[in-house]
Amino acid sequence: MDIYQHFREEEQPFIDQVLSWREEVERTYIRRLTDFLDPREQYIFWSIIGNHPDFNLQFFGGGEKAERKRAILAPYYEEISNNDFDITLLETSFPKKFIQITHRDVLGALMASGIKRKKLGDIIICDDTIQILADQEISTFLRLHLTGIKKANVEFSEQPLSNLRPSDDEWLEKSGTVSSLRLDAVISEIYHVSRQKAAEWIKKGAVKVNFRVTDNPAFQVENGDMFSIRGKGRSKLSAIHGKTKKEKWRITCAKLK
Repeated sequence: MDIYQHFREEEQPFIDQVLSWREEVERTYIRRLTDFLDPREQYIFWSIIGNHPDFNLQFFGGGEKAERKRAILAPYYEEISNNDFDITLLETSFPKKFIQITHRDVLGALMASGIKRKKLGDIIICDDTIQILADQEISTFLRLHLTGIKKANVEFSEQPLSNLRPSDDEWLEKSGTVSSLRLDAVISEIYHVSRQKAAEWIKKGAVKVNFRVTDNPAFQVENGDMFSIRGKGRSKLSAIHGKTKKEKWRITCAKLK
């Protein structure tokens, strides 16, 4: 059976990577620790390995509700603990009274420092505190080089994972129907705009699906897909419930408040 037929064409390189990891662990009996994976990559990884009796596949991102997680693929007999994922929690504060810092500001500063996104987990901003979950290997580099975000001088320090703060993110769920599972139809439903307007956003490259720009309005979305629209925030397709008697798709979506 062709495994690729179950996924999107642009996901084939990651599928090949997962197959390579599986072959490596099977051949060497040595566990494999990945970089941070987004939710779609985690889904693909689990779909391929699943409950295979020869492997132990675990995900961890630093906290129970982490979005981005690292994976460990090990022989079935190995035990895996959270400490094995080599995740560091870095924390700093900023003068909230004088400056507002967003997730986008923090990520922009990290990218400008030369840090690759795959080495970073979730970024949490809670009140006047910024927390970053990161690969232990880049902890020292990050603390030395990330000294400013926006107009604020910052100094990060390592903290135990038990100090991880709950995210301020609040997802508002709603149910509705769409004529098809095309990207423009779903974006139209979530953001309460015309389908034509949704298509314009997509064609202009303002829409990301699972953290990748998608400029095709006819792109077919799937259960669990994450969306972000420039200037409009993030959303996700929480569930696809099937069709109504009028041949419309019943969906549940959620928008980040």
